[in-house]
Amino acid sequence: MSGNLIDNACKWAASKVAVAVAPFNDPATNREMFTITVEDDGPGLTPEQRAEAVKRGKRLDETVPGTGLGLSIVADLAALYGGSLELDRSAMGGLKARLILPSLGRE
Repeated sequence: MSGNLIDNACKWAASKVAVAVAPFNDPATNREMFTITVEDDGPGLTPEQRAEAVKRGKRLDETVPGTGLGLSIVADLAALYGGSLELDRSAMGGLKARLILPSLGRE
């Protein structure tokens, strides 16, 4: 999942990609979780495009290689593990993808 997000960021970045991992405790479930945040300084996506980007087979730009499956697969896998994928605007100007997953082995 992280490989897909990093590959996607590298594909769209103008020159910078940032990756961060951080633990946190989910107050709603009291579960230990962690986030993998991948940001780039590329063109980013509008809120409408971000909603479309996680739909299976949806390609927003046909001029670059890809299948349109990557983000939807990441979102589906994250949900299977009890997590989620959030897309937002990066402070760097491009896209920020935040993968949220439970810390395995601890409940």
